[in-house]
Amino acid sequence: MERFETEEQQVEAIKRFWKENGIAILIGAVLGLGGLWGWRYYNQEQINAKEQASIAYQEAVDALAADASGYTDMVNFINDNPSNGYSALAQFQLAKEAVERSDLPEAAKQLGAAASITENSVIRNVANIRLARVQIELEQLDQALSTLALVTDEAFVSQVQENKGDIYVRQQLFDKARAAYSAALEKNATNNVLKMKLDNLAVLANG
Repeated sequence: MERFETEEQQVEAIKRFWKENGIAILIGAVLGLGGLWGWRYYNQEQINAKEQASIAYQEAVDALAADASGYTDMVNFINDNPSNGYSALAQFQLAKEAVERSDLPEAAKQLGAAASITENSVIRNVANIRLARVQIELEQLDQALSTLALVTDEAFVSQVQENKGDIYVRQQLFDKARAAYSAALEKNATNNVLKMKLDNLAVLANG
C-alpha cells in the first residue's frame, strides 16, 4: 500500500479512490446481471449515484462550514447515504467540528461510527487513529491502546507507534514510550516532532 506522510494525504487519497475507482470495484457483482445492456444500464446508474453523493457531500460540508445549522444537514446526509464512502468522510467532518468546540465525546462517537460503517481499510485505519487521539485526550488510555491495536496496516505503523508513545508517557511508562517513539522514527525519520518527543523523554523521566 502507498505510504502517506499526513492524514490529509490519506483522506485526499480516499476521495480520489471513490471518484476514480468506485465503479470498477463493483464489476464482479455487475457481471451477474448478464448482457451488455444490463451492464451499461447498471454502470450508468452507479455513476449517477456516485456523482449525486459527491455533490450532496460537498453541499453538506459547505453548510457545516457556513454555520452551526449545517450540523443537521451533515447528519441528514449520513442518514441518507449510510453505505457509501462519503458517509464516513462526513463523520470525519462532524468529528472535526466537535473537536473545534471541545466536545470530545461527540468526536469519539463520530469517529467510532466512521470506523464501523466503512468497508474501506484506509478510511477505517484513519478513523481509528483519530479516535485513539481523542481517547488519549479523554484520558481513556487503555481504550486508546485497544483502538490502535485495530490498525494493522504497514502504512500506518509510524502513526500507531507515535500514539502509543504518547499513551505511555501519560502512564509514565517511559521505557515503553522510548521504544514506541523509536519504532515510529524508523518508519518516518524526517518527523521532527517525533524527534522532540524522544529527546524530551529524559527530562520527563527525571522530572
